[in-house]
Amino acid sequence: MHPRRWWALCALLTAEAMNLLDATIVQVAAPRMRADLGGPAAAVPWLTAAYTLPFAVLLLTGGRLGDRAGRRRVFRIGVAGFLLASLACACAPTLGALLAFRAVQGATAAVIVPQTIGLVKAMFRGPETARALGTIGPVMGLAAVAGPVLGGLLTHADLFGSSWRAVFLVNLPLSLAVLVLAPLLTEDRTPRRPGLDPVGSTLAALATALVTLPLLAAGGTPAGWTAVGAVVAVVFVVHQRRGARRGTDTLVEPSLFTSPRFPAALVALALAFAATTGLGLVVVLHLQLGSGADPLASGLTLLPMSAGLAVGSLWAGSSLVRRYGARVMPAGVAVMAVGVLATVGAYRTGQRPEALPYALAVVGLGQGLFTPAFFTTALKPLRPQETGSAAGLLNAVQQLGSTLGVAVLGRIYLAAPDTTGAQRACWVAVGVLAAVAVAGRLMSDAHGAHANARDRARAHTRNRAHPAESDGESDHGEPRHAR
Repeated sequence: MHPRRWWALCALLTAEAMNLLDATIVQVAAPRMRADLGGPAAAVPWLTAAYTLPFAVLLLTGGRLGDRAGRRRVFRIGVAGFLLASLACACAPTLGALLAFRAVQGATAAVIVPQTIGLVKAMFRGPETARALGTIGPVMGLAAVAGPVLGGLLTHADLFGSSWRAVFLVNLPLSLAVLVLAPLLTEDRTPRRPGLDPVGSTLAALATALVTLPLLAAGGTPAGWTAVGAVVAVVFVVHQRRGARRGTDTLVEPSLFTSPRFPAALVALALAFAATTGLGLVVVLHLQLGSGADPLASGLTLLPMSAGLAVGSLWAGSSLVRRYGARVMPAGVAVMAVGVLATVGAYRTGQRPEALPYALAVVGLGQGLFTPAFFTTALKPLRPQETGSAAGLLNAVQQLGSTLGVAVLGRIYLAAPDTTGAQRACWVAVGVLAAVAVAGRLMSDAHGAHANARDRARAHTRNRAHPAESDGESDHGEPRHAR
């Protein structure tokens, strides 16, 4: 790999990790933030959701902005905005101000992240493209899980009396480094400038908010508003299909949904991150609210989960995915489920069980096995015109899944903030992982069926053009009896 492209890839991965890190880095520091700035315990999940919700809502529009105005240009503007929003978060005087600045931070992250895949594809060719894309999945997973550990270390270190504010200040040198390296990126945009589809953007944002916000609200029943959100989501789908039939610009590329493969991938990714991110929050809440642990102890408890993810990602990325392909995904889900069940068993032994770090390490290992296999399978068949839309969708559902996991599992725990509540949240996580396994199976089956249909179509076209060859040779030019 040429050094220029290597440094450019480092800039992209740093930006990707930095933005995804901020989705989880406040988990450990959130109780300290609430104690310093005031507010009820129910506000703790909001410190994460205030970032991930606008992140998820605006990712699709962010992807379209890159298609339209140039991905490098939009990327640089987003990084500069993220730097300023992080500084504002670090200086927030009240909890309300912090939540508002977190929302701005999430909005700027939504501008940055969708550009990554397109810029990678613009810079690399041939086998280098696959290797570069293969680094994105592990970085995303590792950043999501490493956030709580880093948050605990920075809060406990209390550098220059900064306390929890250091979790935002760390973004300043990282953002500056990315901006310095950004000129090395290759500018990239689609041949035709697509529209932004403001109606589709509004419907997508409204549906996401109606589904998610009631789950974060303390008290009340969220079912009514969630049902309204589901109706708005259906209206969004109808709007997108109608726009595709009329030939107008849509927020989502319709070709991504010509087979069940990509929708199944979206469901699997959202549910996987809902389970792992929600579980991480429950562990932190129980340690600090239930057993009085400090942020450092909370972060170190989650360290085995990060270590397991790193080991699993390296193992899967270096050999398992090449050898077994999509079959690594269900293996990873199974390992995650075993880890969550072990967490349930650990919580039965007391408030701060000694076996908990080992159980979390198994969860991280499973996530590490799942993530590279998932992204390799999901990204491999993308066409250039699908890149921006697909990147936005994948990142959006990841953040939406994280938000839902924080909302649902955090709500379950806060309803009974003891070991019973923690066990209940873990059982729900097991059920979510079962749904991930089903979606992953649909994703793999649909991928295989799509590939077989494509091969049959090619063979049919070739046989019509060369009927004499069809009697003696296979689709790949081999004698048929050799098959």
